[in-house]
Amino acid sequence: MTDVALTQSSAQTPTAYERHAPDPRLVRQTLEPSEHAVFWLHDAPGARYPALTASTAADLAVVGGGYLGLWTAVLAKRRAPGTRVVLLEAETIGWAASGRNGGFCEASITHGEENGRSRWPGEYAALERLGRANLDEFGRDVAELGLDCQWERTGTLSVAVEEHQTGWLGDARMDAGAVREQIDSPLFLAGAWNRDDTALVHPARLAHELARVAGELGVEIHEHSPVLGLDGGRAGGPVSLRTPRATVRAQRVALASNVFPSLLRRTRLMTVPVYDYVLMTEPLTAGQKSAIGWENRQGLADLANQFHYSRLTADNRILYGGYDAVYHRGGRLDAGYEDRPATFERLTSHLLATFPQLEGVRISHRWAGAIDTCTRFAPFYGLARGGRVAYSAGFTGLGVGATRFAAQVLLDRLEGADTERTRLGMVRRQPVPFPPEPLAGIGIDLTRWSLDRADHQAGRRNLFLRALDAAGLGFDS
Repeated sequence: MTDVALTQSSAQTPTAYERHAPDPRLVRQTLEPSEHAVFWLHDAPGARYPALTASTAADLAVVGGGYLGLWTAVLAKRRAPGTRVVLLEAETIGWAASGRNGGFCEASITHGEENGRSRWPGEYAALERLGRANLDEFGRDVAELGLDCQWERTGTLSVAVEEHQTGWLGDARMDAGAVREQIDSPLFLAGAWNRDDTALVHPARLAHELARVAGELGVEIHEHSPVLGLDGGRAGGPVSLRTPRATVRAQRVALASNVFPSLLRRTRLMTVPVYDYVLMTEPLTAGQKSAIGWENRQGLADLANQFHYSRLTADNRILYGGYDAVYHRGGRLDAGYEDRPATFERLTSHLLATFPQLEGVRISHRWAGAIDTCTRFAPFYGLARGGRVAYSAGFTGLGVGATRFAAQVLLDRLEGADTERTRLGMVRRQPVPFPPEPLAGIGIDLTRWSLDRADHQAGRRNLFLRALDAAGLGFDS
């Protein structure tokens, strides 16, 4: 096999999406008009910035023009306006995960309560408080900086679509009738609406607005300027960042390249790229919108291991993604992996199973992106080159909000500051690296197969998943 995706075993109980699957001809008709393109980037293409063509010096060099790099640059200038900051992006601002995600900006910096409590039980209360404060500060930044990113703090409705999932909702559980008053789907058996811990944004607009603000603050942004290597820094001198046509000599460096191969050898086994797939419908008609409700515009997610996430856009399209998470052996990144017909057909089938009243809607865009996954499913942090280089990665699909917190951590550490953030065990300790291939691929194959099996067996985790849980390597999304 060249990649890993999950399919139902005929010996297993079908999921709700499979039991209510529409006619395959309807699936094909719904998907056929779609364009293989990222809706967000088409909708908000953004400004362009020149490549670096002349060598220069900087107090701080930032590698990566996604959310982490942009927040690091903006916050560095807000802390010390006289700091000379140069940001280097290999392609264009926000073209990778930051322009392709679902736009769920969550308070959690630990990838959910269960993951946070199991890994950092002694400091989870502080992590939860810091995450909520980060989201509040994010919202204030949107207002104060004038970030035109379609910010909506509407929360997330988590829904059970199988009987065994209803018990996972806790005391805040809403029954099927109450859930369907919010968003009407025959699959929804129960739910819980966390009203304050998620905001929705337009991902590409957020990236481009952060770049605009960075430029206004004096950050020098260069696109099409990949960093080929780092030199120096170990003996206390500046770090040189080599690009194809010029070099930046920087006193401090923040690495924000996330899913892409690290410039530091020590962290190259810390993450693997996992491809996530997304659909966008055409704008709903008034009748279609009335048929499903969704008046409160919450984010929507189900409780399966292979979960789906969904939301409305400003013009009332439905974004629908998740389920398949595809790893390619060797951890390769390739644009060719992004158009996967079987996955897009499966997602379309699940969308129509969720909302059968939308028969006749059409998919306008389909796309994919690579997620930087680490073994603790939440970001890690580190220093290199005598403290002159700081890095963070491993956001595992929950980086829209967490990258702002991570940027503060990077700046604290580069300054040598003793803060509540830098004292966290989550910040001081790193995750277990992935093993080299072929072991990494075998382990990921087995994990994904096991999670699929659990979804088809009333949530029961097999011996392999229980062993991962015991070793602190498991995750129940």
